[in-house]
Amino acid sequence: MTMGLKDLLVHVDNDPACGSRVDVAVALATKHGAHLTGLHAMGRPPQLPGYIELQLPPSFQEEQQRQREELARRAEERFHDRTRRRGIRGEWRVNAGDIVEATKLHARYADLTVVGQGLDLGNAPYDLTSLPEDLVLGVGRPVLVVPRYGAFETVGERVMIAWNGSREATRAVHDAIPLLQLATNVTVLSIDPERDSGRRSPGADIALHLARHGVTAEAASTVGLDMRVGDLLLSRAADLGVDLIVMGAYGHTRMREMVLGGATRDLLQHMTVPVLMSH
Repeated sequence: MTMGLKDLLVHVDNDPACGSRVDVAVALATKHGAHLTGLHAMGRPPQLPGYIELQLPPSFQEEQQRQREELARRAEERFHDRTRRRGIRGEWRVNAGDIVEATKLHARYADLTVVGQGLDLGNAPYDLTSLPEDLVLGVGRPVLVVPRYGAFETVGERVMIAWNGSREATRAVHDAIPLLQLATNVTVLSIDPERDSGRRSPGADIALHLARHGVTAEAASTVGLDMRVGDLLLSRAADLGVDLIVMGAYGHTRMREMVLGGATRDLLQHMTVPVLMSH
């Protein structure tokens, strides 16, 4: 029996775009009857050279700490304000350590972690830029990345699965089953498929497997031509009115994708709908 989503984690900070991310997490927790934890990671204070630290008064570090605590308080208010609107009680946690490592630690004890797209972060800590991919690669649990721009009234009603038969795609599909079971429409999309025979759709086997889990999925395929895979996925998502993409992340090494490009990086940079990623 597939486990449902019973334990959700959302990363909460003071980014103006954080509200929509928390709203998505709250909506999912409500829909699935899940426990929701909001996590704020303060990040470590900047490391200054010793000769500079010696010249700074103790009040400087105290003021830095006070500012970090104030940001944590504001993030907590944002989280509880949105949970109260939906009538749920959320658990709040603050971690004073490194943003990425702290979020990784807490994410390992959640069924799904909701984070924001690391884009256009201004003066925010650099760690936030790579947080989504660091979590996907380092946690062993699915990560739901919410775009920085846009409002998302529904997530998981109309789902598109990016299917290529890889280990990563298989992991993502199975991690997403609790969401897929409640979806009204699921499309399994294969790009440039290699058919086992002239008559069999490449997504037919995974669609049949999903049917045995109570998921009605339609297999479809398309030809990429000269379009990048990420662009093609987003184009089809728009055509289908999709509100969630499910995909495996980093079929190649992250360094190779950074140098040559790849679907994972394309989606993380240009996403228009939430994307559930697993590795």
